[in-house]
Amino acid sequence: MSSNATRTEAAPDPLASDLIGSGVEGGVVDQARAWWQRVRSGDMGALPAIGGLVVLGILFTALSPFFLTERNFANLLNQAATLVVLGMALVFVLLLGEIDLSAGVAGGVGMALFVVLNSQFDVPWPLALLLGFGFGFLIGAFIGFFVARVGIPSFVVTLGLFLGLQGLALVIIGPGGLFRVEVPELIALQNGNLPVWGGWAMLAIMLIISAATSLWDRARRTRAGVPNRAISLVFIKLAVIAVLGGTVVYILNQDRGQSVNAVQGVPNVVPIVLVILWVGTFALDRTKFGRYIYAIGGNAEAARRSGVKVRWIKWWAFVICSSLAVFSALLSVSRVGTVDATVGRDIVLSGVAAAVVGGVSLFGGKGRLMHAAIGALVIATITNGLALLNLPAGVNLLVTGGVLILAATVDAVSRLRGNGVRT
Repeated sequence: MSSNATRTEAAPDPLASDLIGSGVEGGVVDQARAWWQRVRSGDMGALPAIGGLVVLGILFTALSPFFLTERNFANLLNQAATLVVLGMALVFVLLLGEIDLSAGVAGGVGMALFVVLNSQFDVPWPLALLLGFGFGFLIGAFIGFFVARVGIPSFVVTLGLFLGLQGLALVIIGPGGLFRVEVPELIALQNGNLPVWGGWAMLAIMLIISAATSLWDRARRTRAGVPNRAISLVFIKLAVIAVLGGTVVYILNQDRGQSVNAVQGVPNVVPIVLVILWVGTFALDRTKFGRYIYAIGGNAEAARRSGVKVRWIKWWAFVICSSLAVFSALLSVSRVGTVDATVGRDIVLSGVAAAVVGGVSLFGGKGRLMHAAIGALVIATITNGLALLNLPAGVNLLVTGGVLILAATVDAVSRLRGNGVRT
């Protein structure tokens, strides 16, 4: 029998179910039409946040001569980093239709443990920091147990921890206590910069990883017998990254110092946040774990009947959230250089606001980490711009609250339109 007679068509890749498509594959025109159709149906994603970011940038540039400067741009990225990471942490539980009100204070207690162990008990800082992250892991596991196993609403559990962990921070630090962070490596996270060549190297690595990931996705889809988008879309994406990234790197490489010593380069925190963003996006977009999170957020009962281990997915989502919250607190501590009992107390609601403003749904099942990052940039831009205008802090809270209500309204209306309800 000839070899041709024994050949059969390749069976679909068993991982085909893991592939996440756009819903419509095809060329640039097909994708543009599909995107516009989604926007008309109410699924706008991060579009309102991007539009708001552009409007805010134009507004504050017109009102303050200091807003659109190299120094303020770098300062804005450093200010936003803590909120970006916390917003991305909260996405993992918001996608499930849950919430974690204790994320900020859990991170604060993790940092309190770190600084006390390192300063008072001479524990080496890497080990002390690891124990701080271990505390975040345990808090996430604690929340996950009571939410997923016992069935207590996450709002109740995390609100209780929000209050209780503040007391624990006071016990660890002491009322009015303040500890300086004496670890140069940690201080450099928010106060150091890459060399000039480092920013361009970072951009090159981003382009290589993005191209490799896109080509890998296309190869998987081809093996699974799933249609691919036009290759031109990959080139367009890479071109956008190259132009936007190149502009940002060029601006940050300019000297923004006010003394004889030059201050230039991309802040160290930027590539760190980008790594977290890429890893988290990869987990949500290209793994079963991510697909199950979206499935549970869309319909938990249907996911359970399909064989998804809903309890374990929820448990891990809260663990990831609390662990990333500790890292967010680390960035906050790195920026100010001190730890007190109030670290993380006021930021968690801003983290939820960042995710919602960016397009992550409070009802679960919709949103991405990039959306939370964009929302955090919107809120950081509001704070930064109003501070440059010397407006009272109360105005900042009023504006941020108004933006959050507007974003939540857009989310609710888009869901009604998506369900076919006239608004």
